[in-house]
Amino acid sequence: TASLQTLSGETVSLDSAKGKVVVLAIGASWLPLSKQQITTTNKLVQKYGNRIVIYWVTTDSSNTKSKNYASNEQIQAFAAKNKLTAPILRDSDGAATLKKYAVDQLPSFVILDKTGKSIGEPFGGLDPDREPEFFMQVSMAIDKVL
Repeated sequence: TASLQTLSGETVSLDSAKGKVVVLAIGASWLPLSKQQITTTNKLVQKYGNRIVIYWVTTDSSNTKSKNYASNEQIQAFAAKNKLTAPILRDSDGAATLKKYAVDQLPSFVILDKTGKSIGEPFGGLDPDREPEFFMQVSMAIDKVL
């Protein structure tokens, strides 16, 4: 079971959402494409509301020696600047989610069905110029398992 931390330090088990479709938007604050990812994430929040559970999962490192280090405050500031409306979970270096869901590029979207299994391949390859099409693809995949 992937358990991730909120920025306030609470542990969230992805199993706790069983019975609901879960979308994990996996990115990082240092990643330029994460701005587009947040656009898509916010549109999903708007479209589905509380019918599904959506998390923005940041893979910024919590190790101060890492070049990809970000403090909780920095992540919070990034989210605020980009007007992220989904709750944030922290997966330092992506250790829990990247391997578990076979994510090979960031940013990616992983969709879990109501039993907690990921459906199909992660949605990666977000092209900033084609965000509307990307949003449609992710939406269609969610609709299939709703």
